[in-house]
Amino acid sequence: MSTSVLVINCGSSSIKYALVSDRRENRIYGLAENLGTAEARIKGITVGGEPLELSIPHADHEKALETLLARLANYKPQAIGHRVVHGGTLTKAELLTPEIIERIVAATPLAPLHNPAHLVGIDATMRLFPELPQVAVFDTAFHQTMPEHAYRYALPKFFYTEHYVRRYGFHGTSHAYVSDRASELAGQFRQGGWLSAHLGNGSSTCAIWNGESIDTSMGLTPLEGIVMGTRSGDVDPSIHSFIANNLGWDIDKIDKMLNKESGLLGLSDNLSNDMRTLIEASENGNEDARLAIEVFSYRLAKSLAGLSCGLPKIDGLIFTGGIGENSAYIREKTMIYLPHFGFKLDKDQNNTLQRGTEGRIDVGQGPQIWVIPTDEEGRIAKETEQVVQQAKKLDVVIG
Repeated sequence: MSTSVLVINCGSSSIKYALVSDRRENRIYGLAENLGTAEARIKGITVGGEPLELSIPHADHEKALETLLARLANYKPQAIGHRVVHGGTLTKAELLTPEIIERIVAATPLAPLHNPAHLVGIDATMRLFPELPQVAVFDTAFHQTMPEHAYRYALPKFFYTEHYVRRYGFHGTSHAYVSDRASELAGQFRQGGWLSAHLGNGSSTCAIWNGESIDTSMGLTPLEGIVMGTRSGDVDPSIHSFIANNLGWDIDKIDKMLNKESGLLGLSDNLSNDMRTLIEASENGNEDARLAIEVFSYRLAKSLAGLSCGLPKIDGLIFTGGIGENSAYIREKTMIYLPHFGFKLDKDQNNTLQRGTEGRIDVGQGPQIWVIPTDEEGRIAKETEQVVQQAKKLDVVIG
């Protein structure tokens, strides 16, 4: 590997990792999971596609990272790129310095489920590998180009000016990657208007004009927007007071319900948050599964139609993420709800694209429809390299 970046994505008890080089087929990646327990282990893929499974009982984040880096030492990563969900007011990827780390800490109230885990990973890698330049790449950064009328809530002004309550958006690295890729394949790199649908257990939509985010479905937190695996997406804000007054639930219980017990899981009466399971159950006559799929597809189409207001014209629509890349059924159902924009789906071509296959699924008339497998790790690595190179040009002390 001539150049490589180690991409780290820390959760509260897990670490996703990828060693990203110039050649995607050489990528090493995996997951350290169940950290802090006797079942802690690393599962992944090594060079040549060979599987890896390694037991690391009771390992914490630092021990897991130490084990990973020891295994990757021969490949000599030149930098470490950290995925950080919320950057607050930070508008781009940043070299990790004490000031930037403090700003990530300051943004923690905006992402209390995510940023603390990222900070654990940052702290561990800074101690273990002080000689390596390290960069934070923020989910929110891509959406910092949204105009004020798209990101402001209709709340008293002091919530924004004093407490930074606004719409931030997430999945930025995915929307940035697939919109760049689709526009490149269309022969108009970072030109024109694109709608992007990142669909998985977490889902969001985005409107992109000339390579910049104009609007997106997620807001202050990843709960706003379309239906997801276990998240409700948009609900009446007064649902909190209704439930509290009528069921006696406190705010933490309501928040847990909206984030972890709703979405596809809640609509299907706890059958599953996995779209594959729901489609199979629906085909076998399960009405709750059928309704979950219908609500998901309708709310998705409704969001895409609404986001189109931010675009002077629509050149194309992109499906990505686990559901977007693999479910021809969901893509077709969504397009049925969008008859007003001139999209013409090629059903045969749509049915052939799954399992990481890239391609167009329209008939060649009207706006284009693309399926683009996302590469968030690749995007994070690219932005990390750019930040490190820029720092070297400016003689910034790194490592």
